[in-house]
Amino acid sequence: MKIKPLDDRVLIELIEEEEEKVGTIIIPDTAKEKPRMGTVVAVGTDEDLQEKIKEGDKIIFSKYSGDEVKVGDKEYLIIQRSDILAKVE
Repeated sequence: MKIKPLDDRVLIELIEEEEEKVGTIIIPDTAKEKPRMGTVVAVGTDEDLQEKIKEGDKIIFSKYSGDEVKVGDKEYLIIQRSDILAKVE
């Protein structure tokens, strides 16, 4: 299945940060902070957005933004243009 975001939306694959282990305290997944960085998988149809953000770009986005989408065993996030804070070069 291929996902193509519409308008000013971007499909990203999350970049998981390495876990820090301190002692033997186990933090459940629901209490962990969501990653704020991802790799662009697809860009919506907005021409201005397509000029600035390309597939393969690494971006930083707002903490609580987007809608989670699961395809097979991979998890993606669809975010709006306004949620993108920076491009990592």
